[in-house]
Amino acid sequence: MPTVTCIEDLKRLHKRRAPKMFFDYAESGSWTEQTFRENTTDFEKIRLRQKVAVDMSDRSTVGRMLDQKVAMPVALAPVGMTGMQNADGEIKAARAAEKFGVPFTLSTMSICSIEDVAEHTSAPFWFQLYVMRDEEFVDRIIERAKRAGCSALVLTLDLQLLGQRHKDLKNGLSAPPKLTPATMLDLSTKWTWGLEMLRTKRRFFGNIVGHASDVEDTRSLMKWTAEQFDLKLDWEKVRKIAQKWDGKLILKGILDAGDARKAVECGADAIVVSNHGGRQLDGALSSIRILPSIVREVKGETEIWLDSGIRSGQDVLKALALGADATMIGRAWLYGLGAMGEKGVTTALEVIRKELDLTMALCGERDVADLGPHNLLVPRDFEGEWQESGGSAGVAQGLRGVLTGRAQ
Repeated sequence: MPTVTCIEDLKRLHKRRAPKMFFDYAESGSWTEQTFRENTTDFEKIRLRQKVAVDMSDRSTVGRMLDQKVAMPVALAPVGMTGMQNADGEIKAARAAEKFGVPFTLSTMSICSIEDVAEHTSAPFWFQLYVMRDEEFVDRIIERAKRAGCSALVLTLDLQLLGQRHKDLKNGLSAPPKLTPATMLDLSTKWTWGLEMLRTKRRFFGNIVGHASDVEDTRSLMKWTAEQFDLKLDWEKVRKIAQKWDGKLILKGILDAGDARKAVECGADAIVVSNHGGRQLDGALSSIRILPSIVREVKGETEIWLDSGIRSGQDVLKALALGADATMIGRAWLYGLGAMGEKGVTTALEVIRKELDLTMALCGERDVADLGPHNLLVPRDFEGEWQESGGSAGVAQGLRGVLTGRAQ
């Protein structure tokens, strides 16, 4: 077992172990990948305020997400094709999350089905829905999620069509992979991955094959998927889906204060400030830069979570201190899965929690609930001169007016 001290260690192991097309799928953004890069580099612009001679004993990272107690305010975000990074990947990740005490979210485009994950876990998990043109399919998959005991629906709003990801097109991404000469050469060096995939029956999109009309194999699946994302998804359809679900609703993909307001009006129990990990609209601002404007707009009216760019416990702390109620991680846990399966996901969570705990202590805090703008040093122009209104006043000053009860 290698010594893992940070998420970057898991990323290197993942790259060595997984086939190139699947690692590239995890590690890519759309077009120039500007937003993909800035999701992480913008966290670096925010600095931490050290405090000394304070009581650092009895610290707690425990938080709550949708009234659920969590080991830390971090949930595993939905990631498509997880079962191609590691055999039965969604099941392994869900088990790791359950044991650790954080929520797991299953993607519509998962390899393991809703029923597969429910059969191999005991704690309720969340289900992420892509809205398709086939309304009967959408209705059926919502009912399947209900029968499986899913405790929340994560409705992704920012993928009505696919952003172009150059690596995926050049690699001929598919599940399972097409056996071209280049693919076969790559797979020949990833024999551990290959042996595990040979031992599982789960190699296709389990939520779709056999459940969508006329989708029975890879060829029909690719054709169906290319035609099915609902270009007409609007706020009225969001309301209708919320009514059909009639449970905890999380709206993911919010990157505008006005959209955050509309999400609240639709009855969202939580919104996820996210740009799909930089995989959709390249050139959009990073999630962490957008967060303060959304906090000012809807703080206290719904839970605000941040997704996209988190690679450490320090990133989690910065998001919480800027006003997020919780966070979601995608690539961080996927690196762990690709590197070491279920153990790797657990390792990723342990790394993040340790970093969060130690950084919190060195910032003079004992509980994540006490984090706030007073723990940060934020550049005055962090939100950017291009913002629509409000000027470029310091983020921390603006947030203190919203988070008065948490500032010191």
